[in-house]
Amino acid sequence: MGLKCGIVGLPNVGKSTLFNALSSAKAQAANFPFCTIEPNVGVVTVPDNRLTQLETLVHPERVVPTTIEFVDIAGLVKGASKGEGLGNKFLANIRETDAIIHVVRCFDDPNIVHVHGNVDPIRDKEIIDYELQLKDLETIETRLSKSQRAASIGDKDAKKLTEVLAAYKAHLEQGKSARSLVIDEDGAKLIADLFLLTIKPVIYVCNVEEKDLKTENDFVRKLRDAVKDEDAEVIVVSANIESEIAQLESFEDKQLFLEDLGLTESGLNVLIRAGYKLLNLITYFTAGVKEVRAWTIHKGMTAPQAAGVIHTDFEKGFIRAEVIKYNDFIHYGSEAACKEAGKLNVEGKEYVVVDGDLMHFRFNV
Repeated sequence: MGLKCGIVGLPNVGKSTLFNALSSAKAQAANFPFCTIEPNVGVVTVPDNRLTQLETLVHPERVVPTTIEFVDIAGLVKGASKGEGLGNKFLANIRETDAIIHVVRCFDDPNIVHVHGNVDPIRDKEIIDYELQLKDLETIETRLSKSQRAASIGDKDAKKLTEVLAAYKAHLEQGKSARSLVIDEDGAKLIADLFLLTIKPVIYVCNVEEKDLKTENDFVRKLRDAVKDEDAEVIVVSANIESEIAQLESFEDKQLFLEDLGLTESGLNVLIRAGYKLLNLITYFTAGVKEVRAWTIHKGMTAPQAAGVIHTDFEKGFIRAEVIKYNDFIHYGSEAACKEAGKLNVEGKEYVVVDGDLMHFRFNV
């Protein structure tokens, strides 16, 4: 289960600079993979120091981290929902993502012309919101006309769907995003297959100058205040700094560069962590001489569900899970030592996986 995020924003806000920095980011070690699937899709590894510690102890043939996929949604301008720019094509790409990264310009530079003449993060945010909302409204109205016809001839399921669609339609027409509509779980399931754009969780990325990385400027403060009721993540990065970090070859060089700036981690790390928090994701590990690997799952998943992320047969034929806590494995140094110390637990189908668990599944199909 990989994390897939669509990056949106107006022209000249630093969106492409950030995407290019992410896409050219070098992993912490040579055996951590990186690839670019196509020009507007980049896949980078999720930084996790726990993998490095496990590698040191287990000495596996290979280490496989989990990944995050970034999709650069180009062409979003005013009128994108009606096909302006490359609107329709790239709006369709967002439907396949788990979350939206909305890059907002929070720096003032006369050498970089703003598409609307001046820097105003609230206006810029609202333009993107409006285009996404219009696209969702179009989707809702198309489905609503079909469900109304079915409801008129006595279809009870269609009647319920019509009520839910009408609620979303009214909400969107008020200039509100779908994610802010309070609706029961059954209602949410009825419209899940529409893949509404504004129902996706959002991370607002405030692109600032280097001098504003440690102390937020007025632009950032205004945006935070504007989105405080959205249940969204807001992070501050400098796309230019991320570009410089991406050019450095080694993990050590990157750390030195960050230390010189008075920072402890890159914006990429902050962004990934924000994505995991927003989507309630955690990581568990499998560790053996062949491979040490990280697996991404949703918080609250049971052991069989976590096993199913590796292969559906693991979930279908689940018998038990042998679990070692990460800190115990690091302390005792091996699976055998953990077992001898009574730190290997055998868990059944009801066990809820904890972030950092080392797991070995027993199954029979």
